[in-house]
Amino acid sequence: MASRFSGALQITNLDDFITPSQECIKPVDYKKSTTTTGAKIKIKDDKEYVNINQKIPEKLEKVEITLADCLACSGCITSAESVLVSQQNQDELLRVFHEKKNHESSNESAKFIVVSLSVQPILSIAERYNLDPEDTTLRLAGYFKELGADMVLDMTVADDLALLESAKEFVKRYNQSQEGQEKQIPMLASACPGWICYAEKTHGNFILPYISTTKSPQQIMGSLVKYHLAKMKNLSAENIYHITLMPCYDKKLEAYREDFHNQLINTRDVDCVITSIELEQMLEYENKNLQNIDPQKIDYPFGILELNSVSRNVWGHEGSGSGGYAHFILNYAARNIFGMSDIKLQFKNLKNPDFKEAVLERNGQILLHFAIANGFRNIQNLVQKLKRNKCTYHYVEIMACPAGCLNGGAQIRSQNGLQSRQLASTLESKYQNLPIIEPESNIVVKTLYDSWLDGEDSEKAFKYLYTQYHEIEKMNIALTMKW
Repeated sequence: MASRFSGALQITNLDDFITPSQECIKPVDYKKSTTTTGAKIKIKDDKEYVNINQKIPEKLEKVEITLADCLACSGCITSAESVLVSQQNQDELLRVFHEKKNHESSNESAKFIVVSLSVQPILSIAERYNLDPEDTTLRLAGYFKELGADMVLDMTVADDLALLESAKEFVKRYNQSQEGQEKQIPMLASACPGWICYAEKTHGNFILPYISTTKSPQQIMGSLVKYHLAKMKNLSAENIYHITLMPCYDKKLEAYREDFHNQLINTRDVDCVITSIELEQMLEYENKNLQNIDPQKIDYPFGILELNSVSRNVWGHEGSGSGGYAHFILNYAARNIFGMSDIKLQFKNLKNPDFKEAVLERNGQILLHFAIANGFRNIQNLVQKLKRNKCTYHYVEIMACPAGCLNGGAQIRSQNGLQSRQLASTLESKYQNLPIIEPESNIVVKTLYDSWLDGEDSEKAFKYLYTQYHEIEKMNIALTMKW
């Protein structure tokens, strides 16, 4: 089966597309039978394994490789894909909605279900069903509330928080690098989980110091829902079931990181990630067309997002359709480091359309050198430059998918025979036509810094907006040796 994870995850030092039994190893405790004649195992028609060497046949438990197991392993990621996403798919999502309705019908307490929508899948779904992005968002709200969601949220606030914190982190790193502190610059983006997972497993402690520690918008939204919205609604975090709509399967891995699991109350910041393709499959399974779903309002518990007194549900940012990280951080750094405002930036293509760069100059002197690197080929070239000490960039926006997040591995394929890059270009045009919101002028963000985080530079802000990464050591077991 072809992999649906990103290219950066597929290419490792191990041969890929192997069966889980060859390299996915998970120890399991099994109580030995008291018989001395050994076990006779029968494989039934439904693929169940049964020990028939007993008076009462014993059904044997299947071993599952979960996303958590996968993240802790230095081996292949994509080989066990069919079992990796057992708790991160549409079947699990529908089960949770069904369970909620059963609890409500019997007057039992049920989970409070929150759905957060990111902009890239909204554009993909809008293209698939020939709808305006704004209308698509309202109909998605209608669909999820029809299923049983209590609230459907827009993720622009989380996007803005991620951009602002990334920019502040860059300024801090740049200033420290001027004081001689090593491995602060270049700062590498951390919003793409495919790139992060590849970096941890392949380059480890060499590359990790360069990577931004600001959380991705998905995980910032997770913190916001579980630890601020919960308080506003007088709910405990574990009683909220948080779903995100995302453009790639790698986001499922990100949601399952132990760093985003609160062990004290046994809850994750994001409980389930659903993708554009999976949502399309859900609609097709129910013989529904999004055009026929009644629209409902998006919920704004933290405040309405407005621009010139006009409220919208879908917002874009200047720069790339992956979130505009390089563009925003370069503008922010120009103002806050060099006192330059109203600069006009243009990222120019280099040898391929997935590698772009921009330079900030003053009086002929290069002040900042930024780049956008999409796709595994460009990631690999960038890492080699770093290893040879020939990287001249101060910041690099890195995304594992060619053409970035709008071309995520779980975006809906074209219905008109367009190639993936052509479709991504179409979605990029739609993204650039969205109303632009500036993170620094977002009143809701300013309110959240005060009401939720106790200020911009507080310990609470660091706790909820930042994370850490870990080197995954290579396993050396007989089954992974190449003879």
